[in-house]
Amino acid sequence: MKNTPLLITSSLVLSMASLVYGEDKPGSATAAAPAPPAKPSAGLVNDWLRKESHFFNPWDFGGQGRIRYEAKENGGVAPTTDFRKTGVDNDNAYLLIRATVHLGYNTPWISAYAEGRESSSTGDDRDPNPESNLFDLHQGYLVLGNAAKFPLTLKAGRQEMTYGDERLIGNADWGNIGRSFDAARLRYEDKNFWVDAFSGRVVLPNDGQFDQVNDYDWFSGIYASTRTLVPRQETQLYFLSRNVNPKSANEQLTTSLVRPASGRDIYTLGARVRSLPGQWHGWDYGAEIAGQLGSIKAGGPTSRRLDQEAWAASASGGYTWTEVSLTPRLGLEYNFASGDNDPTDDTSGTFDQLFPTNHKHYGTMDFVAWKNIHNPRFMAQIKPHKKLTVALDYHLYWLADTHDFFYAEGGASRNGGGYGINPGFSSFVGSEIDLDATYTPFPYAGLRAGYGHFFTGGYVDRSLQGVGGSRDSDWVYIQATLNF
Repeated sequence: MKNTPLLITSSLVLSMASLVYGEDKPGSATAAAPAPPAKPSAGLVNDWLRKESHFFNPWDFGGQGRIRYEAKENGGVAPTTDFRKTGVDNDNAYLLIRATVHLGYNTPWISAYAEGRESSSTGDDRDPNPESNLFDLHQGYLVLGNAAKFPLTLKAGRQEMTYGDERLIGNADWGNIGRSFDAARLRYEDKNFWVDAFSGRVVLPNDGQFDQVNDYDWFSGIYASTRTLVPRQETQLYFLSRNVNPKSANEQLTTSLVRPASGRDIYTLGARVRSLPGQWHGWDYGAEIAGQLGSIKAGGPTSRRLDQEAWAASASGGYTWTEVSLTPRLGLEYNFASGDNDPTDDTSGTFDQLFPTNHKHYGTMDFVAWKNIHNPRFMAQIKPHKKLTVALDYHLYWLADTHDFFYAEGGASRNGGGYGINPGFSSFVGSEIDLDATYTPFPYAGLRAGYGHFFTGGYVDRSLQGVGGSRDSDWVYIQATLNF
């Protein structure tokens, strides 16, 4: 790999520097001020300022620095070349640096927040580079209202949106750029439940220019949550609408890192449940199901309008031994998303995953989307120290339907370089093992490291047989984060 020793050295040096800085300036532990801060602090600047004067309690100054080195063999450049054995340079190693700074001010009835973000990448072979974006506005919004005194609040402006497990709406924070929306959200909240109604457009990173939204791509929804309807459980219901004008595909953002979506009117109705922490004597569970209707404009020369009929589901359960050393947990999860069983008819059965955070769900190597997939997941976790967590996951993958594509983490179909629609092939894509360790020595500083290995299965092996064959993929990373 290119410049691997230099990148590893740089990453380790900067990671250790972050922790040293954290040790030199621990958080304040002084007595509480008469008026508490408007939000909890996890940064050095806020801790210091609020210690110096109560005047700074309503202010929020700070930011985050994050640095991550990643190295991936045989799968780090483009989805259509993943697992290729010959004919392509399929290895990639790079250093990612992300810095954010923010300023917020909170009053009882009005709050304001602005956050800038600088994302850079060194050594990355991908072109265009999906991890680099010059300094830009990541968030900038106003919040009107006070839920403690009146049940309605409004949040308007550029903002992150995360709901549930982020399988459909997330901030994609693992990425070096992340995701935000230009949106308005109205919330009704009382002691028993809350309901959000929102509408907006996703922000498209536009390197070298101010990040833009696609005026033809609107995302709206109603999302409700309660922890009292069913005892000891969080219950959520949602209705989501993504309406993309066919003109979207022709929207020209010359330096955009995200390809505009094709025309579609997709409506998603779903439900999610999750056990509340500590309520089931060590047991936990969760489940989500979503169905989709509407229509989507097919690609290709025919440009047909297809009826959308798709669905997806996830179910998980586990047990944690809270009274045993290392606090071990074992868990099992199953994820499913429908595929299209006939590419020639007038119906699309491929589930649209909308705007997810996939990294934490379907394998940390980021090869798989919540589209046309069966995915059993086996999970194990221990805590050797109260500040250290080690997790081991094992995933298996089958296509839900071999008449459809194998989709990449971002949702694009693997179509080309041997991949395509091959109904006669085995549906078994492969398996992945992931090892991840997280160490948090202070509330404002942390280290993460991990390793993943993907074992190719019959579908991949047969797809790549005519272009030189296939081989497994490896991935390793180390990351340091400092909130200041």
